[in-house]
Amino acid sequence: MNCSRVFASLACALLVFALVGCGATDHLQSITLNVIAVNGAPVTAENGLVNLAGDGATLQLQAIGNYSNTKQVDISTKVTYNAYVDGAPNNVDVNGFELTPPCATGTCPNPTQPPPYATGTVEYSPTGLITAVEPAVCTWVDTAPVVTVGTAPTPAWAITGDYVVTATFEGIVSQPLYIPVASAAGNPSNPSLGSAGEDNNPDELCGPSSGGS
Repeated sequence: MNCSRVFASLACALLVFALVGCGATDHLQSITLNVIAVNGAPVTAENGLVNLAGDGATLQLQAIGNYSNTKQVDISTKVTYNAYVDGAPNNVDVNGFELTPPCATGTCPNPTQPPPYATGTVEYSPTGLITAVEPAVCTWVDTAPVVTVGTAPTPAWAITGDYVVTATFEGIVSQPLYIPVASAAGNPSNPSLGSAGEDNNPDELCGPSSGGS
């Protein structure tokens, strides 16, 4: 038996075991996407659904990498952010207009140019900053019917449309973050409620954190 060959084989086996072991105990398993600031003000990490209220409003995203060794690492500067319009029926504003595709920083419409816009409403940057841009929209509708004539009911908000944002790194995609937009005034009436929806939103509010003007 050639001892040198046995030794070489053993060394290779140990090296493979070490490499596999390291990879198995320290690799990215998932990404958690959060909102950590609204209009520049820090907030407790939020995810799921976060409202973008007001023209020019911002949401700052944070991406947390969850590793197999239980470590959680801020990888916000390493991920690639992606944004798109949610699928039908969640792709319209309160007036039934289709939401325009979101735009990456540098590709958004020039606000000095007149509509129609081919893209916009939500701008996303490589640093994970989400901004409400033109054209302004309201993707919330008040579904509370008027019970007493002349009395505005307590709003009951429902989403008509939203944008979806994800973060990707090393082939792993985060959970989706859903962003309804309240950068324009809301509809003062809800035609779907018939006469019970006439002037049910006289202040033209848009969503639970009303934006727009």
